[in-house]
Amino acid sequence: IVRDGMAAALRPLSRVLLRALQISVYPGVGGSGSVSCRCPLGAKRYLLTDNVVKLKEFQQQKVAVACSLPGTKETYFRNLKEKLTQNKLILKEELITLLHLCESRDHVELAKNVIYRYHAENKNITLGSIMEFLKDQHLRGFFSDSTSFNILMDMLFIKGKYESALEVLIEMKNQNVKFTKDTYVLAFAICYKLNSPESLKICTTLREEALLKGEIVSRRACCFAVALALNQNEVAKAVSIFSQIMNPESIACTNLNVIIHIQSNTLENLIETLTNAAEGNLSKFVKRHMFSEEVLAKVREKVKDVPALLAKFDEIYGKLHVSGQVTNYSLDAVLCHTPRDRKSHTLLLNKRMVSCRTFRPLNQSLLAE
Repeated sequence: IVRDGMAAALRPLSRVLLRALQISVYPGVGGSGSVSCRCPLGAKRYLLTDNVVKLKEFQQQKVAVACSLPGTKETYFRNLKEKLTQNKLILKEELITLLHLCESRDHVELAKNVIYRYHAENKNITLGSIMEFLKDQHLRGFFSDSTSFNILMDMLFIKGKYESALEVLIEMKNQNVKFTKDTYVLAFAICYKLNSPESLKICTTLREEALLKGEIVSRRACCFAVALALNQNEVAKAVSIFSQIMNPESIACTNLNVIIHIQSNTLENLIETLTNAAEGNLSKFVKRHMFSEEVLAKVREKVKDVPALLAKFDEIYGKLHVSGQVTNYSLDAVLCHTPRDRKSHTLLLNKRMVSCRTFRPLNQSLLAE
């Protein structure tokens, strides 16, 4: 019970560490360029949403911590180095403050040494370099929930270090850390980027295990699995996974469906699908299907030797452009696009339950007025 309690207490600490590393080790991720979090489709972003990564909250806390220091950052760092040299006790609050102050690789190196000391003093576990943190046998239990693994995989994914991200995924599974919905998105995205028979096997195994356990595999995760199967020319597998997507109405699903038709050689059905999308009698309030220019180019290539189909496709292609249903983003950009957090809208609504003038519950304020 004591061990579980200590592990629970350390979970927030490990998350703070990973968020500090996101900003200091990968400068461009979540720093002043964090505006890209709200960039349109195709912008280089994490796979995880802001609500999961919580970088904005962390950055706000960084500012608050820096402003509340009794002295300068340099003084704080120097005092901690002296504590290490003199084998003095490191307090949890000191470590958390240090992680919030990290801004460079040197700071991260100091944080690493402080964490080793702190963890040794508390008879628990600690860190090496970023990849070594999770794999270090002495650190078993420090990263005991999925959030730390997910954030690290996300960091590695955006840097294009897919092999390293896969190592983190495997380590997560070896440590029996429970996968979340975000973990499956990351896992399938990593496998999709690796694009090999081995990564398809890993993706398939993880998906089958998830289904057996009754765990949720989101539409977004399934799209990566479908795309990987198509890239590996496993059309039957792609069709099987796609058929199990509950609501295939996203832009990714729309374009994957087209690729499935192309690789299945069901050209008549493909043209019918495009025709329905272009000529369907839809209200202007109904969201229309969007098609990638890259995917439509593959359709043209497929039907170019069948004059009747080519003529029909050119007609549909023109209508799709006129109705604004064609995007220049590639299928890869569509797949890797991070959707906006839905939770943020709920939070805004909840905030308005309190009167801005009286700070009382809104219903009471209205009655009073």
